[in-house]
Amino acid sequence: MKGKFLTDRGQIRSHNEDSGGTYDNPHGQFLAIIADGMGGHKAGDVASQMATSIIQEKWQNINYFNTPEDTEKWLEETIQKMNKTIYEKAQLDKQCKGMGTTIVVSVCSNDFVTIAHIGDSRCYLFNEDGFAQITEDHSLVNELIRSGQISEQDAENHPRKNVLLKALGTEEYIAADIKSFSWNVGDKLLLCSDGLTNKLSDNELVEFLQLNHGIEEVGNKMIALANERGGEDNISLIIVDHIASEEVGGDASC
Repeated sequence: MKGKFLTDRGQIRSHNEDSGGTYDNPHGQFLAIIADGMGGHKAGDVASQMATSIIQEKWQNINYFNTPEDTEKWLEETIQKMNKTIYEKAQLDKQCKGMGTTIVVSVCSNDFVTIAHIGDSRCYLFNEDGFAQITEDHSLVNELIRSGQISEQDAENHPRKNVLLKALGTEEYIAADIKSFSWNVGDKLLLCSDGLTNKLSDNELVEFLQLNHGIEEVGNKMIALANERGGEDNISLIIVDHIASEEVGGDASC
């Protein structure tokens, strides 16, 4: 596997509240995370950086995940630790009151992937069967779509499009959505913040992932297009490519 985290401040925001990273272990397993600090709240960048740092530290103490169940349990426990730490920081530090962050995390083994998320940062799977969104946004607009009150077309320009129903660090206890699935050599994951998905359609994301270029070049092209279309938000993404071990080279890999 190989993967690359890319982030950009965008065209409007004064600073970048997104954080993320990719980390491997000696057994060929790979972790990727994107955290999007809550815009309009104090210290969103603090919350997102805390989330990334905590999971990176916990990952360094992991030896090997044998099963999806082991991975899911570890992610559930780790996310609770992340939430508790961020929540307590927000309660104790006036400068951080009200802060929070979305997260989307993937733990990739050769045969399976486990995904956890809170908020509206997303994970997609691209393989021979097509392109599918694995996560479901914890947002007001998505709930209105689910309940049939608005259409997906209405959602595109809904005035409360950015309202989240769940975010890490905003409540004393919060549950992430966690799921596992199998994958194969040649499959790709795309993790991203809404700064990307608010600007590029699913069809456009597929076109980029089909390009026969390095994943960093493809990611930079996506970010450039999001910026061309306004770049009102920070833009972050990770592409994880499940390739045969002898093909690995160039990008951060395992």
